Amino acid sequence: MNFPATKPKHRILVIDDNPAIHEDFRKILCADRTSTSKLEAQEAELFGTTPPFGAQSEFEIDSAYQGEAGLARVYHAIQEGRPYELAFVDVRMPPGWDGIQVTPKLWVADPSLPVVICTAYSDYTWEEMFARIGTSDRTFILKKPFDREEVLQIAHSLTARLRSRPTESIRQAGAAESPAQIPSSEAMSRRLREEMADLKQIKRD
Repeated sequence: MNFPATKPKHRILVIDDNPAIHEDFRKILCADRTSTSKLEAQEAELFGTTPPFGAQSEFEIDSAYQGEAGLARVYHAIQEGRPYELAFVDVRMPPGWDGIQVTPKLWVADPSLPVVICTAYSDYTWEEMFARIGTSDRTFILKKPFDREEVLQIAHSLTARLRSRPTESIRQAGAAESPAQIPSSEAMSRRLREEMADLKQIKRD
């Protein structure tokens, strides 16, 4: 049986002040899933179904332990010609910038970068978070503690979506939104909850 050729690794940045969180992401996204992928492909061929994530993607994770260092990594990745395809950003990172402060700065550096904001606290309400960072299809929320399959779904879905978008649409997505284009706080919260529900539905489908 022939399996699809290995795709280029998706480059992901984790910005979190807790080293254990970085290890968690590596265990989830960078562990060897080759055997699982082949088994899923065999089952799909036998039963005429589609594997949960299609062909398994491979991920490369870089770490930053403060917001300032994370921003520097984003600029450096662009200079290398290998920009990040996704960033997981913690909300609480004393003593430097928190996740809500650094996220708009990441978008100044790379307007197309999807950002998943990770939080275990109630430092900001939904309304406060999106009053600070605005609303777009670049922003998602992930609650700690993480669910392994939810992280995999988010990583696969967002990186695949970014690679599939034309350059022009990426530039448009990165453009600043006028106040008239920004929906109400209730609409923002509803839209993000719906997008997270769609991601979770991938596994069940």
